[in-house]
Amino acid sequence: MYYPEKIEDVCYKKQHIEQVLRVIEKNFSKYFDDYVKTEKGNLLDDEDISALAKKFRITTTKKKPKFDNKSNLDNIINYEIEQYKKDRKKYLELLDLETLKEYDTDTGFFKDTILRNHCPIIHHTLQNKNAKELDKYRFEFNKADPTELLETIINITEFAYEYKNKLSKVINFYNINSVEELLLSELEEEEYIVYGVIGGGIKSHFLFKLYPDLFAYRSRDAVWALWYLTDKNKFDCEQDSEFLMINLNDNTTQQNYFYPYDLFGFYAVKILNLLKEKFKHLNVNFNESYRFVIVDSFLSFVAQKHIDEINLLKSKVKYDGYF
Repeated sequence: MYYPEKIEDVCYKKQHIEQVLRVIEKNFSKYFDDYVKTEKGNLLDDEDISALAKKFRITTTKKKPKFDNKSNLDNIINYEIEQYKKDRKKYLELLDLETLKEYDTDTGFFKDTILRNHCPIIHHTLQNKNAKELDKYRFEFNKADPTELLETIINITEFAYEYKNKLSKVINFYNINSVEELLLSELEEEEYIVYGVIGGGIKSHFLFKLYPDLFAYRSRDAVWALWYLTDKNKFDCEQDSEFLMINLNDNTTQQNYFYPYDLFGFYAVKILNLLKEKFKHLNVNFNESYRFVIVDSFLSFVAQKHIDEINLLKSKVKYDGYF
């Protein structure tokens, strides 16, 4: 399997990163225009209307609906922020540092009651019996050491608090020129990972739920979106796109669930900059408190545009590595 633990070293090289960014910038506008015009896929665009009319042999002289991009974008963002808020309180309660440290006397209770029943992302995964590809996650969770789980989540939470209180004060998200400037590379160290249970997806989800103004969510959709935004290009990688995980045993492909958070965060910040410029152009307020909710919304849209192909690529996979 490609990228068993890390991506190729070349992916961190300045020239490679510049190549990736150029292609993302080239493709960004066409996706953004569609994102707004269709209100993130909730409205039909001219092409969709024409296709339906042709399919059902409808002839009409009526004017096609005029899209109000400003109103559409406002609607998207208001909806996305409300959706984000729905379960956020549960994460704020779970990731309260003082409360976490109190579980030190009963780590089994923390794992089997708090995480299993009260952490939305873990609870939903464990309860999703219809998705056989998640059997491996359930197996890994069941055998995971509860003390290690607690210590890792405390480490992630402490990092988030320190980033919020100290590190973020020296970071300007609109003037970032390198991965190192984001100060996220520490999160790739062992103390922030429980293999098979808390990887890049859950780790970034915790950070994202704590501080949506500071941390991007490295979801499945987000990594798939980067593959499409880069035209499926290998650039100078020897294997394949850095955003893919290819299983040679059953010839299936999925998003690279080992994709490093610091590098993902850098590309998310660059997309953040592109989005803010578009908001300014449309005279729509860019809510800085939820800026990475906006990034997540856009990347999710890009991936969902290609969902049929994604499902085809993943069709035989036994475990998609969400976590």
